[in-house]
Amino acid sequence: MKSSEMRALVEKYIDAYNRMDVAAMLLVVHPDVEFRNISGGSVNASAKGIAELRALAEQSLPLFSERHQDVLSFNSTETQAVASIGFRAVIAHDLPNGLKKGQVLKLTGRSEFEFCNGAISKITDIS
Repeated sequence: MKSSEMRALVEKYIDAYNRMDVAAMLLVVHPDVEFRNISGGSVNASAKGIAELRALAEQSLPLFSERHQDVLSFNSTETQAVASIGFRAVIAHDLPNGLKKGQVLKLTGRSEFEFCNGAISKITDIS
């Protein structure tokens, strides 16, 4: 897969994520997609398959009144891509972990993507 094709898929996925459009996010992923979110060295969320990813994505929607990812850099090989990501979100309501409604959350990290049959087959978010 060409780097430009990978980047286009990643940009479509992130654009849909920013719009909180789960259905559009799922249009660019493989049915057997694997997802992991790693924060502070620990896996805190994972999904296997499009149904689990849909459920996880829908579950996270109410957490933020707004959220936005920016691709800061993008590098790829024949089968995978790595994007440095800037993330900003506004907390929608007080959360059990101590985050408060209206609090702005800013993180930087990276997202690793793998591809199969013209779709994103693996996503690993690391912050």
